[in-house]
Amino acid sequence: MSQTLVNPAPPPAPQAPGARQWAALAVLTLAVTLLAIDSTVLALAIPSLSADLGPTATQLLWIGDVYSFTLAGLLVTMGNLADRVGRRRLLLIGTTGFGVSSVLAALAPSATALIAARALLGISGATIMPSTLSLIRNIFPGPRHRTTAIAVWSAGSSGGTALGPLVGGVLLEHFWWGSVFLINVPVMAAVVVTGLWLLPESRNDDGDPVDVVSAVLSVAAIVPVVYAVKSFAHDGPTLTAAVALVAGTVAGRAFLRRQRRLTTPLIDVGLFRLPAFTWAVVATVMAVFALAGLLYFFSQYLQLVRGYSTLQAGLTELPTSVSSIAVVAVVAWLVRRLGHGGALGGGLVLSAAGLVVVAVAESWGGIVLICVGLLIIGTGVGLAFTVSTGAVLGSVPASRAGAASAISETGLELGVALGIAVLGTVQDVGYRLLLGAVPGGVPGPVADAARQSLATLAGAADPSYPEQAQLLAQARTAFTHAMQATALVAAVILLLAGCMAARRVPAAGAETAGPSARTPGAAAGQDAEAAGPAGRR
Repeated sequence: MSQTLVNPAPPPAPQAPGARQWAALAVLTLAVTLLAIDSTVLALAIPSLSADLGPTATQLLWIGDVYSFTLAGLLVTMGNLADRVGRRRLLLIGTTGFGVSSVLAALAPSATALIAARALLGISGATIMPSTLSLIRNIFPGPRHRTTAIAVWSAGSSGGTALGPLVGGVLLEHFWWGSVFLINVPVMAAVVVTGLWLLPESRNDDGDPVDVVSAVLSVAAIVPVVYAVKSFAHDGPTLTAAVALVAGTVAGRAFLRRQRRLTTPLIDVGLFRLPAFTWAVVATVMAVFALAGLLYFFSQYLQLVRGYSTLQAGLTELPTSVSSIAVVAVVAWLVRRLGHGGALGGGLVLSAAGLVVVAVAESWGGIVLICVGLLIIGTGVGLAFTVSTGAVLGSVPASRAGAASAISETGLELGVALGIAVLGTVQDVGYRLLLGAVPGGVPGPVADAARQSLATLAGAADPSYPEQAQLLAQARTAFTHAMQATALVAAVILLLAGCMAARRVPAAGAETAGPSARTPGAAAGQDAEAAGPAGRR
């Protein structure tokens, strides 16, 4: 008697998400939209808060990047904490803390107080970012719907960047600089109220408690290294920076060794054996490093060099955000045509081309060509970030979504912090070198302000005096030429990142990356499910 061979039934397809799931996505998107608004309006507010608080050039950089330093140092811990104690719970706690910290930032009486408030915002933000992505990973288990959800999430982040200049510009036209922080409060309140109702709780019930030693080591590794790089870039070799670098390196080695021994580590070192995961993270870090360092000063260029109001500056920056949102509609098609690696690399190379256009236009092309360059940058960035985020989340099982998201977000925030610190310092050094001699007759305090930064000089100089007007003109020219040089450096970094991504990220991204080396064999089926249909072939 012949036997009939029966193929095993394929696993059931994930159930299509309903209205409640899409409404939950709207809440998560609102949270990241606010974070994007917050970062954008800060750049617009730099000139006005500089005139009010009188920060030094170093304090100005710290105001910009202490948020990212704090966020980067805590993201890994918070991502794992979210997996253990509950992603919704930690998201709502962080959202509340973000609102409170925003009030403290708005009422800061000094530059030092503002830096401290921004650090508190970073602590709160560290609970929000990995929680949003990991909740998306759990709410949308199917690869097709998850890709759509990530595209919406990315569009929300880009939309926040678009709304920030508009909302911030209107506020700064009528109110003091602290108003750009106060807009966070009602939005965060809405996230908390709707999140309590719509967001499902999810956690990794099989996970061990967060390892406190690993958490301390992660902070001890990240923060000193970032501080050392910032200090080397701004002050040159110093004993304090050298000690910080050594301490951070030692803590980092101890952290990695401990992760390899733990059953449930804070960072799953095995994830870095997945090409889609590793090179998506690396390429995106390089991209955000290049972009953050340059764009942090672009609003200052528009206001202090071209004389735009905050609202005009916000409208000028709009093409970047609009194009980064619009490209989401064609991301899936581009990935099918180019593959994940080609789409990611192409987006980064496109952004590099946009930076070159902006650099040329700042002196010779006028505002129309600048807007064209910003349009190109936004298209490339929107494409690259959406593809890389999908590659990272698709590489891991749902139980480790928070940890993987935290690794990705840590890389992003490190890129932001280092970009502002390093490229911001390149900008500052170039400005001082190109400033030239201070005209005779300029008061000492005004001359000192000129040597600090253009923003500081703009708040101290009186252009009704010919000597001070001449100094302002020199400073604007020096600032512009320094920005052009920094833009070209950033473009080279983006070009290298794009070539790396195109060569190293597999064409099918996470879907053919294979199971995580963390759990060979036993977890293969689980990782295949996370990878989607291609992973089950």
